[in-house]
Amino acid sequence: MIAMMKRLLATPSPLEMAAKELVAAQRAKLEAESACEYAANMVQYNEDRISRLKRRVDELQGEIA
Repeated sequence: MIAMMKRLLATPSPLEMAAKELVAAQRAKLEAESACEYAANMVQYNEDRISRLKRRVDELQGEIA
């Protein structure tokens, strides 16, 4: 019981701290990659939407003329 308490209260070693930071950095990178992927897909979605709407506007203008 006392050994467990000492372990919980002990200052982590430089290796333990570096390993913990590494895991945090890897998680942050994954989150950033997901955000980047989402943003790229949103750009493509809006480019497709703009093309579709331009075609539709051209069609409707042809009907009016």
